[in-house]
Amino acid sequence: AALPPSTRALLKRREVAEVERELQIQRQEFQQRMQRLAQRRQQLARRQEQHRDAVLRFDSFLKAVAARRERALRRAGEERARAAAEREESARLQRELERLLRHRQRLARRLRSLRPFGDYLRDVLATVGQFQDVPAMLVYLGVLVEVRAALAREAEAGQEQLAQGRAELQRYRQETSTQLLGTRNELARLHTRLEAARQDVLQWESCWTHIQSRATQKTLLLGQIKLAVLNLFQQTMAQLRIPMDRAQEDTKAQ
Repeated sequence: AALPPSTRALLKRREVAEVERELQIQRQEFQQRMQRLAQRRQQLARRQEQHRDAVLRFDSFLKAVAARRERALRRAGEERARAAAEREESARLQRELERLLRHRQRLARRLRSLRPFGDYLRDVLATVGQFQDVPAMLVYLGVLVEVRAALAREAEAGQEQLAQGRAELQRYRQETSTQLLGTRNELARLHTRLEAARQDVLQWESCWTHIQSRATQKTLLLGQIKLAVLNLFQQTMAQLRIPMDRAQEDTKAQ
């Protein structure tokens, strides 16, 4: 109250200038933040595009994996059916071989028991005409043994092929499981990055809202200051009886 009007006017002008400088600095900071936010949004858009590409590639991979799995299951089913047929055929041949062996044993016992009747058997063989003599019957039994060995070898080869098919199927299942686990981990990582980007966007939007609120407050404060300066100017001019030659909006000149 003890200061002269001119000094108070100078102080007010200085205060107004400081307020304008602060507002200009805040505007510059706001523009820089807006530029960084625009860059951040561009980066986020690129990341979202990359994520969509990754999702499309993952869908294609899943389709390929499903197709390979279906083919593998079909081959496994065929292998199982073939193995079952081979086992059934092997069991049938085994039963037939056992039947032939039992028949051979019965023939051997009958041969021992009927050895004194060799002449009678030769007469019977000559009458029947199926075998010429006893050695011919032995040759026939030897052929049966060879057939059994051949069937056993075929059954063993079938078992080896079945074991190889099972090992290949197990190895393929393990590889597919490993690939699927890696793809799921990559998808989870991308999802985490997306959530982090969304949080950044929300944070920057909140910051932008705060900046707008502060800018509005500063604008209101500046309007109040201009109105106060105009009021003081008008009162001073009225007391000093000096014509008011400054425009109402020229706060700096007032």
